[in-house]
Amino acid sequence: MPTPTLRCEASGALFELSQDVTTVGRGAGVDIVLDDPSVSGLHAELIRRGAYVYVTDLGLSTNGTRVNGRPVGRRVLLEGDVIAFGAARTRIAGLAAETADDTVELRRISAPELTRRECEVLSALCRPALQQEAFVAPATARDIADELVVTEAAVKQHLLRLYVKFRIAEGVNRRARLANEVISSGVVRPLPADVEAGIRRAG
Repeated sequence: MPTPTLRCEASGALFELSQDVTTVGRGAGVDIVLDDPSVSGLHAELIRRGAYVYVTDLGLSTNGTRVNGRPVGRRVLLEGDVIAFGAARTRIAGLAAETADDTVELRRISAPELTRRECEVLSALCRPALQQEAFVAPATARDIADELVVTEAAVKQHLLRLYVKFRIAEGVNRRARLANEVISSGVVRPLPADVEAGIRRAG
């Protein structure tokens, strides 16, 4: 299986995506350093799952992540896609050829395409469980609304769409089942301790 690569259009630098998770940003300690002021210290992750790679914007930057010009929170990448981290443009290559049916199935099951706001809702939902060793209840809609400074009604609408995307059937503990699914599938992962501490201070 070929190793996917990411090429920085400005510098021509080529990075191999050989790890399961490759971090992208401008700060120290990331795997791919992009020296551009529009890129945050820890901007995004590129995650390999079998023959596929998807990008996840970590929601820590003001400039976001775009794939082929479209803002994304999380998206499966295809051969030749242009990924912009802020204003820093890169292009992915070396992905295995796939059929349209393969892509549809992957996006339906493994990595549903998420908006940046949906990623933020999921991160807020799962934060209590990720901050403690023992399982605790996920954040309530009110908790999420307070963290993201939006209305509770807006959060509930996002959660309804997320239940559909992750195929969480109606019933009891729906928020907990959603949180368990996104954590177990790696959609939401614990942030590095220094970043998490910065979020708590900001809060």
